Amino acid sequence: MTRDEIIEKFRTRKGFLKKGAQWLADKWEVDIAIIRDCKKLVTSEEWIQERMNNDNGHQLSQSQAFQKHLLDNGLTMADVKSVKFWQNFNGEQRYSIVTHNQWHEQPEVKKQLLEYIKKRSHKVPKLKYKKPKDPICYEISLPDIHYGKITDESPEALEKHYIQAIQDLHRKADGLEIERFLLPVGNDGLNSEGMSRATTKGTPQQDSMRWRQSFRGYWHLVTKAIDYLSQYAPVDVLVVQGNHDFERMFYVGEVLAALYHNNKNVTVDNSLESRKYYEYGINMIMFTHGDKEKPQELPLLIATEQPEMWSRCKIREVHCGHKHKEMLNEYMGTKVRFIPSICANDTWHKTQGYVGTLRCGQAYIWNKNRGLEGYLQTNVMNYGVETES
Repeated sequence: MTRDEIIEKFRTRKGFLKKGAQWLADKWEVDIAIIRDCKKLVTSEEWIQERMNNDNGHQLSQSQAFQKHLLDNGLTMADVKSVKFWQNFNGEQRYSIVTHNQWHEQPEVKKQLLEYIKKRSHKVPKLKYKKPKDPICYEISLPDIHYGKITDESPEALEKHYIQAIQDLHRKADGLEIERFLLPVGNDGLNSEGMSRATTKGTPQQDSMRWRQSFRGYWHLVTKAIDYLSQYAPVDVLVVQGNHDFERMFYVGEVLAALYHNNKNVTVDNSLESRKYYEYGINMIMFTHGDKEKPQELPLLIATEQPEMWSRCKIREVHCGHKHKEMLNEYMGTKVRFIPSICANDTWHKTQGYVGTLRCGQAYIWNKNRGLEGYLQTNVMNYGVETES
């Protein structure tokens, strides 16, 4: 029995809604998760219809304003879990919609999508790079770009600045013998979790585009950076989740892992742990957003989570985002570094007085045998300013 047939059964024969999910799954020979999903959909429809009748006195399907609201947000009735109806000061009808979380309720959709991408990702042959005599890993860190946020600059300007920063930092490394690029992505790469237009914890955000646009725009932007760098040396991508995009950044990581599945020149670490670790020669670097852990407790946390890597490496650092400015402290021989951002200020930052911080990107020179030998910086003010018209 198909999903549509099950939904139709529930709609036309209400008695089935009172039956247990397992009993129905056995009777109709389908997965119990599908039964539960269909029941939830139909019961939500009934609740919405009853509420609409009580509030407005007409059928939901006949409400052109409501249907237009769904269409404008890329939704159908099947996406709607519940609705709150209200009016503004002009007496105009407004709707607050809670949707089903399709990624959680339909994991098979995600699985099929990623399998589809992997099967169709072109196999890229391993490139022959020049073997360095004094190898370094060149880490380019551009956290907290908050793609999709309303600022004084257009989204196109942010995209341009991101790629300019990547290229400028690469140009400044001329003469260095780069064995590998290390590219952390995420760290509040996206400004919000999606349709809610809020952070992971629910703080409202001012977004300049729909969540589908920002999701697609961000991973397209990251792939441009990866493709550029992989011309010169292998690229190791680490996906770091932030407090604005904790869930969506995992999905971005899954897309990147699928896209570069057959590319021998690119590795993508989208492991389930929110803290990522990277080892290069005598160097150990932990990546975390920096909004949860206490900095002074990080050395013990590293030694606990990665005891073998800790014992192998002489140089240990933690790289964080979140603060949008440069900060450096040392605890028990471990440096904890907060990395600045290229992102422009939004209204909230201006209102709070968080202005004047230098917008810049940084790249770190990790020598395989001698540790961190310095960093290079690129400043956005040198790119030219493009404002939103």
